[in-house]
Amino acid sequence: MPTYVPLTDPDDARAVPYREVRERDLAGRDGFMAEGEVVLEKLIRLSTHRPASVLIAEKRRARLEPLLAELPDEVPVYVAAQPVLDAVAGFHLHRGILAVGERAPPPSPDDLLAGLPARATVVVLCGLANHDNVGGVFRNAAAFGADAVLLDATSCDPLYRKAIRVSVGATLLVPWTRLAPGVDPVALLAAHGFETIALSPSGETVLSQLRRPAKVAALFGTEGPGLPAEVLARTRSVRIPMAGGFDSLNVAATSAVVLHHLAFAAEG
Repeated sequence: MPTYVPLTDPDDARAVPYREVRERDLAGRDGFMAEGEVVLEKLIRLSTHRPASVLIAEKRRARLEPLLAELPDEVPVYVAAQPVLDAVAGFHLHRGILAVGERAPPPSPDDLLAGLPARATVVVLCGLANHDNVGGVFRNAAAFGADAVLLDATSCDPLYRKAIRVSVGATLLVPWTRLAPGVDPVALLAAHGFETIALSPSGETVLSQLRRPAKVAALFGTEGPGLPAEVLARTRSVRIPMAGGFDSLNVAATSAVVLHHLAFAAEG
């Protein structure tokens, strides 16, 4: 059972990890921030990451006690009145639930890929700097059974509070790791037996006609510029046909369409 600790003063030193938790205030902090009951449940019950502490509004305690009972004894649960909680967070926290998590060490890209099954789907994100998009892609990856996500060195942190929230906790569940600067994702994936497809409005293959390889990696680029030309030149480029006047979807929406197809497409 966890230890419940009343928190009555917003300036209490124990509240420091929770102060001013808006996105702009979290850069450079250790660990990560989880928000809301659904995300907290995933962190406690399903994630390889560990909760370090929890902060809840008094009005949430009765409902959350069965879940919080699964916490290790050493994890404190701070309980505060709503005004105190809002003062600590720096805004009205209507969900009334925050948790600080400790990051599990990420696997190396080679170890992650080597551990995947014979039929596997990998998502590769190149240059995604928007946390909403990263969170949306992870949510889709979880929904359609993708086995892992690789992020290049320039993509944003999946454990940023907003990315976790948009993903509904999927960034805590889907295995992922980051590539070091200069690593060639196409070569890395080929070394592990993956065929790569690259999404592009000018792709040579229409998605609906794609028969999936047993081991497939789908590459998604940033909004606007998309994937680099040298990546497109070394992969099978795929497009989603659009109605007249449009040439592309938001990257998160694109990932949903692509991952749904890969989840159910025949192999060939």
